[in-house]
Amino acid sequence: MNRQIDDDRFPEWRPFVDAVQRRRPDAGTWCEAWTVRDIVVHQAGNAEEIARVLAAHLAGEAVGTRGFEEREGPLRALNDADLWDALLDRMATLSRTAAAADEVPQDTDVAWTGRTMKVPWFAEHMREELVLHGWDITGDDAAAQARLAEAWMTTHSVVAVGRPLLAKGAKRLRPGERVEARLRAPDTDDVLISAEADRTAIGLTEPEGPATLETDPAARVLLLWGRRPADPARICSRVGPQTLGRVRGLLSGY
Repeated sequence: MNRQIDDDRFPEWRPFVDAVQRRRPDAGTWCEAWTVRDIVVHQAGNAEEIARVLAAHLAGEAVGTRGFEEREGPLRALNDADLWDALLDRMATLSRTAAAADEVPQDTDVAWTGRTMKVPWFAEHMREELVLHGWDITGDDAAAQARLAEAWMTTHSVVAVGRPLLAKGAKRLRPGERVEARLRAPDTDDVLISAEADRTAIGLTEPEGPATLETDPAARVLLLWGRRPADPARICSRVGPQTLGRVRGLLSGY
């Protein structure tokens, strides 16, 4: 079986592999409920599902996105060696599928998890998963922070994933309660978010007025995904604990 994975298309793949192979499968991670093995399961399921949905689109078909349990359940039953083989196989399949997708209109909207994504975003989404869960394994080392800080990570998080990233936190809001926040990082657009119990909005906008919180680009991506940098001093705010606490509660990830 061809297991070739395009390092140019997925430059985050090799750092992720290195992070996993330096640790025991049962080692804990910054994703608190997951071990390294759980992350490998999740990544194999991600690669499989992204490739499955994108391949169906290329074949002129439309398929629904399977939930995490449906795609990850069979993977959890594998031993560690077979699980690693499964990840390699699924990443190779995704690499071939993403290459084939270069030949179709790139601005096409394809259904994915209750929303739509443009064709190039499918490979990009796997790249983001590799960056984020690579950080879950390594923590705040310099290389992980540099990958998180790349501008495309913020853009993809906001434009392609923003709605589901706010959905969990919004469910905790009381009827009539509203949370608004402006998240600022140097030399970039602000991330503007708002949420009520039944609706959310997130977007990029030029910096204007006071920010709800200020941080570096890498830490801001972590916050959007419901995570925290190891150093709390990377997050600065003057809005007070009540407002900041509500914003941090909204940013709880999936």
